[in-house]
Amino acid sequence: MTSAEKIANAKKRIDELERLIKFWNQSEEESSKIINFSFKIDNKVA
Repeated sequence: MTSAEKIANAKKRIDELERLIKFWNQSEEESSKIINFSFKIDNKVA
């Protein structure tokens, strides 16, 4: 494997990791919204 191929593979892995990080951040935001929503319902019922 040449150094150019190694660099290309490393860039692909970095791109994949960046996409995963964005996905995880979005899923954490959505889960926090769901939690906040359920708390609001609990407050109204109580």
